Amino acid sequence: MRTATTLLLALLLGVLCAAPSHAAGPGRIPAPPGLTSTDVTFTGAGGLTLHGTVLAPAAKGPPRPGVVLVTGSGAGVPREHLLTEATEFARRGLAVLIYDKRSAGYTALRRDYSELADDALGGVRALRARPGVDPRKVGLWGLSEGGWVAPLAASRSAEVAFVIVVGGNAMTPIRQQTWNEASDLRRVGVSGSLVERGKPALARLAGEAGLFAEAWFDARGVLERVRQPLLGVWGEHDLQTPPEDNPPLFAKALKRGGNDRYTFRFFAGADHAAHLTPDGGITRGPELAPGYADLVGTWVRDVTSGKPPVADTAAPPHQAHASAEVPPLRWWESRWVHLAAAVLFLAAFLAYPLTALVRGVRGRGVRPVSRWARLLAGAGPLAAFGPVVYLLFLVAGSDPDPGPVLGGRPLPWLVLQALAVATVAAAAGTALAWHRTADAVPRGERVRLGLLLAAGAVLVPWGLHWGVLLP
Repeated sequence: MRTATTLLLALLLGVLCAAPSHAAGPGRIPAPPGLTSTDVTFTGAGGLTLHGTVLAPAAKGPPRPGVVLVTGSGAGVPREHLLTEATEFARRGLAVLIYDKRSAGYTALRRDYSELADDALGGVRALRARPGVDPRKVGLWGLSEGGWVAPLAASRSAEVAFVIVVGGNAMTPIRQQTWNEASDLRRVGVSGSLVERGKPALARLAGEAGLFAEAWFDARGVLERVRQPLLGVWGEHDLQTPPEDNPPLFAKALKRGGNDRYTFRFFAGADHAAHLTPDGGITRGPELAPGYADLVGTWVRDVTSGKPPVADTAAPPHQAHASAEVPPLRWWESRWVHLAAAVLFLAAFLAYPLTALVRGVRGRGVRPVSRWARLLAGAGPLAAFGPVVYLLFLVAGSDPDPGPVLGGRPLPWLVLQALAVATVAAAAGTALAWHRTADAVPRGERVRLGLLLAAGAVLVPWGLHWGVLLP
């Protein structure tokens, strides 16, 4: 059963990491010129039946290498999504299996890389059993999320002959996603506490609440267990995965496990999926980067013929901003502490004006200690909850507009920062006024003021955590 906190956050954060959903099922792909197309079914994790298509050269010859393509994020992504890659790889002499990704057990809030890895291994077994395929030479190719899944599958089975990752990550999904979202904001001129504190704070809270699936997946630990040759491919204009940070992390993890059989290559003019992009990675073109399919075909033939690479890498492309580790919340930042603070804010900031209203209706009005108290009660709710609501808005759409940017800060964020500063100042003013008139304050009023000041005090670490009290 979900906790009250998780339910509340689920309503607010349900769009986090959202991906399009497609119905999986059997479908027929016509054979491209010079290739054969064969529909197959195989068993994935939990006994789920998965449907796929094998593309292979039509020309007869000795048993050929094979590769199973593992797609990126999304429930039920259809096999046609990778048809361009499958066609081009098959034209380079490989037998290629593409399959409809599972939708069962995969949602915006729940995904299991272990299940997806077992699905991929089911595909490997199916391709190894195909006529004309050399079962000793079947490997895995993973794009984006598949770049976490394919190495995990390879680490579990010696039947996997090699691994290829495209736009892959040797970092946690939460670090990659935070970098991705922050980079989107930086490209429109946003800087400062919104991207450095606010964005990571929301992601960490979502991860602890179970709303960011596989947030701290141990990618490096998995790579340390990969023994197969690995090819890593990144596009120069990858806007989703840090293309400069990841290759050294891959190399370090593989070497720590005793594996130096890797090749890293980078393609100019290419996006996250190594497709050509006309606008620096924002739009994905239909064509693969020149030389990418040739690299895959040649590299697979070499490694499956006993000629693996030895720490073969080129210089990675430059990325404008470095990614940073995103650690789990510490106990004083936990969801329970957030829940307690939220309850205090609601009780204090709402009780003060409501109590005044009731007293006014009954004709028992009490003169406020200071106008600072009214400002504290009025600005407090906006200063406390406004940052969270605004950050949720920024993850709610595919391309949300942060608003006008002034000095690196979106105007809504500047307003929230001003409200936070005003609230803290009002708390200080209220405390000083109460101290000066302590003897004249009725006992019941002291309780109301004490609760209000407690909320004002808690707003300071709250504002620092969410970034509205930082530049």
